[in-house]
Amino acid sequence: MSGLPLLSTPLRDKGRRFLRPGVIAAVTATLALLCCGGAVTAVIFGDLTTNNSPLTNALGCGSTKTISITGQFPRIGPYGEDKIRNAAVIIRTGQQLKVPPRGWVIAVATAMQESSLTNHGDLGDRNDHDSLGLFQQRPSQGWGTPEQIMDPVYSSTKFYNKLLKVRNWESLPLTVAAQRVQISAYPNAYAKHEPTATRIVNELADGAARAVVVGSQLKCAGFGQIAASGWTAPVSAGVWSGFRTRERPSHNGVDLGASRNTPIRAASAGVVIVSKCDVGNCNRDGSPSTPGCGWFVDILHAGQVITRYCHMVSRPLVHVGERVGAGQVIGYVGTSGHSSGPHLHFQVHLDGDRSNRGAIDPVPFMIGKGAALGKENDSA
Repeated sequence: MSGLPLLSTPLRDKGRRFLRPGVIAAVTATLALLCCGGAVTAVIFGDLTTNNSPLTNALGCGSTKTISITGQFPRIGPYGEDKIRNAAVIIRTGQQLKVPPRGWVIAVATAMQESSLTNHGDLGDRNDHDSLGLFQQRPSQGWGTPEQIMDPVYSSTKFYNKLLKVRNWESLPLTVAAQRVQISAYPNAYAKHEPTATRIVNELADGAARAVVVGSQLKCAGFGQIAASGWTAPVSAGVWSGFRTRERPSHNGVDLGASRNTPIRAASAGVVIVSKCDVGNCNRDGSPSTPGCGWFVDILHAGQVITRYCHMVSRPLVHVGERVGAGQVIGYVGTSGHSSGPHLHFQVHLDGDRSNRGAIDPVPFMIGKGAALGKENDSA
């Protein structure tokens, strides 16, 4: 099996030199047969299975408070205090301009790619033409004077003003929205920064990357809404069977009890890396004695996260190599493969590892993204 495709291209470090990213190591483990058969066992997750759960709300979904850009700032990932302060300026500017939190994530990720969150002046021979500041904006391209661009509030404002003119920018993959503002020579390079940018926005702005804007207020995202993190629940259905339970220790995902032909939506933007029938004939209902995942799709997202969608009723709607957006319908719920009835088996894998070793519990992962798994809550 070949290595997984990269979602990025060469990037610049703060010294403006070009770095060649390594190729992701080939996945050596074969896809194990998935265990979703037998009687569907109800697993009590309590409030973890509702989008407006107290746990989700306890994590925070933003507030009306404008963040401070003074005082001390924590290190977040590889970024020290001064760089996080620059991120705070970007977020605060977005708040003051009433830009939804999705814009803050896009802006922070863009600055991470362009300047590593450093307000660069003229770097001489290392400069990319006349690029300056957090967003490496160019005076010669009409972004402003050098003095203006070196003001982080001014440069952030210019970025947001141009972003807001991009049609449907909130629903676009981050790398597409950023590229339409920046017109970079490396249009796919922004995506890899989305997870850390999301974390920065959450830590500095009370979990705002888990939010959507309803009216003028920030609310925790409900089903059918894409959180500022860029994630959404794949179906609106309760968790029927959990991750690696005592009864099913090899169950490497969760079963969501959606009915046959329910649309399955991509949980986040990414690239389709698998779209096929796992084993045998998938054009008929499976059973507990049928092996495999049936018709299924794997999507590779920013940060080398993989999501898997199993037991589709028919051939998936997407193809290998296709880029998909968050919330895009990729197929329909069925019961093909090792399955005792219609449902969506949903998995999350880290580090680009499609094997069982890479699988993690999707429930807390999706809660952290502001896209909790479970039935739609009418009060959302």
